[in-house]
Amino acid sequence: MRCAVLGDPIAHSLSPVLHRAGYAAAGLTDVSYDSVQVGEAALAAYVDGLGAQWRGLSLTMPLKRLALDLAPRVADRARLAGGANTLLLEQGRPVLADNTDLPGAAAAVRERYDGPVSAVTVLGGGATAASTGLAMCDLGARRVRLLARSADRAAATAAAVAAHPAAPTVEVGALADGVVDGEVVVSTIPSEAQSADLVARVAEAPVVFEALYDPWPTPLAASADGRVLVSGLDLLVHQAVLQFEMFTGVPAPLEEMRTAGETELRARHHP
Repeated sequence: MRCAVLGDPIAHSLSPVLHRAGYAAAGLTDVSYDSVQVGEAALAAYVDGLGAQWRGLSLTMPLKRLALDLAPRVADRARLAGGANTLLLEQGRPVLADNTDLPGAAAAVRERYDGPVSAVTVLGGGATAASTGLAMCDLGARRVRLLARSADRAAATAAAVAAHPAAPTVEVGALADGVVDGEVVVSTIPSEAQSADLVARVAEAPVVFEALYDPWPTPLAASADGRVLVSGLDLLVHQAVLQFEMFTGVPAPLEEMRTAGETELRARHHP
């Protein structure tokens, strides 16, 4: 059985490390997982050329939106998010486009924090802001404030979150001076965009969800001492666990997968 992660660029992906560690821990010696650089123009032809031994594909940027058109069934959460990070295959043919980022983000928060989630602030306005914002609505958020560098850029994300079945109130503000409140603050912005002023505005948030995992720690993550901190690695591992189980039908060894990710990141920082 073969699986892989596709994207462009792809060399940085931790997915092979996580999935292979999971296969090893679960005794799945007949399953492989590779990384393949595939651009937008080549995606459909690449998937069409896969053999019958292929069972699953993980998709990273910039392929998630295109993946929605490659399978006859699209999960509701993938349609809501406007992209699929998972293609389930049977006999090498896509049968389902799904998005494990949403339940993965919700599980990552719940692993660290069991309190209420009624309002959240999401920093950023791109695809990750949409998927994590929707995930927080799954946890109960009924107000989502998006703080973005460009209100125009955040418009599609605001519309995606507002379309959640819970019909949350969605507000868009400026990253430079917008109010930060709610039980959870999710950051999807680059480390270099995390100014001292922004860190100060996030200081009262009970839960900081930093969607990045490299570089680490970001200024926001470093400032979360004493508060609940959810990391991008937590998100990556939880969404990978769901993919693992979809592809193999076997319960995923979460802790072994997380440990492999932590070990790889340490090796990258201290070769």
